[in-house]
Amino acid sequence: MAGKKGLFLGVDLGGTNIQAAAVRKGKILISKKTSTQANKGAEVVIDRIEKVLRQVMDKVDKSPGDFKALCIGAPGAVNLETGMVNEAPNLDWINVPLGKELEARLDLPVFVDNDVNVGTAGEHAYGAGRGAQHMVGIFVGTGIGGGVIINDQLHYGGRGAAGEIGHMVIVPNGRLCGCGKKGCLEAYASKTGIAASIREQISLGRDSYLKKALKRKGKPPLSSSLIEEALIAGDPVTIEAIKDAQFYLGLQTANLVNTLDPNIIVFGGGLVEQLGKDFLKPIKKTAKKYYLQQKHTNRIQIVPAALGDDAGTIGAAVVAQLRHQSNQ
Repeated sequence: MAGKKGLFLGVDLGGTNIQAAAVRKGKILISKKTSTQANKGAEVVIDRIEKVLRQVMDKVDKSPGDFKALCIGAPGAVNLETGMVNEAPNLDWINVPLGKELEARLDLPVFVDNDVNVGTAGEHAYGAGRGAQHMVGIFVGTGIGGGVIINDQLHYGGRGAAGEIGHMVIVPNGRLCGCGKKGCLEAYASKTGIAASIREQISLGRDSYLKKALKRKGKPPLSSSLIEEALIAGDPVTIEAIKDAQFYLGLQTANLVNTLDPNIIVFGGGLVEQLGKDFLKPIKKTAKKYYLQQKHTNRIQIVPAALGDDAGTIGAAVVAQLRHQSNQ
């Protein structure tokens, strides 16, 4: 999927941090991180992206002409043609012309894509999915995002909106999701969904190791490390919530296999990284049970992501290279 020449820049734009890197052949030469400060508005965030990129470019000690292109993985819906971030709830952005603004500032081709798409591209090119012709990436964190590789290419769909795995309905008329729909996978199997499951049990009178954490105001309700802590402590409410999440992720995995028949499904994101390979075992078991075609199931790999926090920047650089080459 990735080409062989050139020096490309990748940016992982998150609600909390911005990470930028100069990448060649999947290797990070220099990486810099800074806080996003989204509460100060889009202009401040763009200033901070420019600043951290210039730090990376100066540190690599190359002339501006050595940098071929830049891609930013943004946490939301983007217009692939114009580089507009249509909507990014974590940043409180609506219709921000991120690509054009940075092109004007950096005098460099700038591409904007969804953050999970670029993470999937990174895992496909240089991570756990390397060599797979067909792949699905599922990233489980505060929400659930996905990316799809078909015939070695990112699959965007007719409107550029493919890969919204977290918003496929898994429980008809179920729990309200943050997207406004009911019964989405994200409402049950993300950290937000797991917290909702625990809250429901607490409201029924059950005690939980995480009861105090869920009452805190002004902070994210649950971190991946706190969930692991509750599991180690043997909290039955957390154990049940995780088992439910794994079951729903297994069902979704089976649905994806039955629809797309990928060679590999790569699970990433903060929760998967924290809980490790054991978190995937029940998912694999449930998925296999619901595969329609039971022959050659050993050909379907379900594995953890390999690039960790670098998936976003490496993947963004991969997408920058691919899109730059397609425009030549």
